[in-house]
Amino acid sequence: MAAKPRTLAGLNKRIAAEAPPFEGSATPVFGEGPLGAAIAFVGEQPGDLEDREGRVFVGPAGKLLTKLMAEAGIARERIYLTNAVKHFKFVQRGKRRLHQRPTAGEIEHYRWWLDVELDIVDPKLVVALGASAVRALAGRALPIAANRGETRFGARRGYITVHPSSLLRIPDDDARHAARALFMSDLMRIRALARAARRSA
Repeated sequence: MAAKPRTLAGLNKRIAAEAPPFEGSATPVFGEGPLGAAIAFVGEQPGDLEDREGRVFVGPAGKLLTKLMAEAGIARERIYLTNAVKHFKFVQRGKRRLHQRPTAGEIEHYRWWLDVELDIVDPKLVVALGASAVRALAGRALPIAANRGETRFGARRGYITVHPSSLLRIPDDDARHAARALFMSDLMRIRALARAARRSA
């Protein structure tokens, strides 16, 4: 087996040379942000807009995440953003490309990449956004409702919360406002935990 990459450039080059394990885009979308970032947010996979633009979290969910992070005092340019799965999995329906949830096996296929990526970035806190990210980081499925909050992913400090896309799918106004408030409280706690981890490092 080839030696483990020591840089993000080397890691990205290797994943770019591999075909995805499913039907969809053949072009990976890499993580972005500074090395040594206090926080790394891990989502599920690129969406249609992320795949077209080649950047993480630039679609509707990403724009919402950026807005809420700013309200919580977390600057996007100072944190690291990536996904558990690096390619956009979709089915074509006419002109539309419809998102398909990755399977457990597909998430597992990318776990080595994510683990090395986080080793290189070395964040103080890793945040799992949604079930696919939880499975990738924990190595098994964990119900978000029962495990939301502080956790550990192996030797890494972690935090589990929902994916911001879930906030966009809630049709009821009151329920959506309540879910958004809870997510904001997560972000405030994440900011405090990252600061504390940095001070104790």
